[in-house]
Amino acid sequence: MSTVTLSVHVSDIEKLFREHNRALIAFLQCRLNSLSDAQEVAQEAYLRMLTMDNREEVDSLRGYLFKIAGNLAIDRLRKRKVRSDFAIVQSHDEPVDEQRPDHHAVAAEQVAGLRQALRELPAKASRAFVMHVIEGRDFNSVAQTMKLSERMVRYHVAHALAHCRAYVDEKEMP
Repeated sequence: MSTVTLSVHVSDIEKLFREHNRALIAFLQCRLNSLSDAQEVAQEAYLRMLTMDNREEVDSLRGYLFKIAGNLAIDRLRKRKVRSDFAIVQSHDEPVDEQRPDHHAVAAEQVAGLRQALRELPAKASRAFVMHVIEGRDFNSVAQTMKLSERMVRYHVAHALAHCRAYVDEKEMP
């Protein structure tokens, strides 16, 4: 991208921010029920707008900004739900005494099972799963690291998740 194109692009984004930031924050706050989450998602959406390569292919910057922000909000809500579901499951379990040997044995067996399931996957699926689910990185970050599209990262993570679930279910069957 040339310097002239970059400065035009930056000024377009600045104008977009001045004219539509309040509406964007309100839109996101309604979806996320949190002002701070809305502000963070909006910031990430503007950053993506600034770093996009195909500016000339976008008909409406405002529409594209809201689409990016909406998708980021959905990602944030999904992560929030997974964390909430996990917390609920843990709260319903009996208190865990981490010093008990049987707890360590079960945990070690589960980790070994997960490692085995991940070894059975193609390398890209396994790596994407580890980066996203275990390390907690967002899809965009994983995509950049792996030099893949976000869509491919989502595919690999979904494939790995399904495989791990099937592996665990198979092992739990009598």
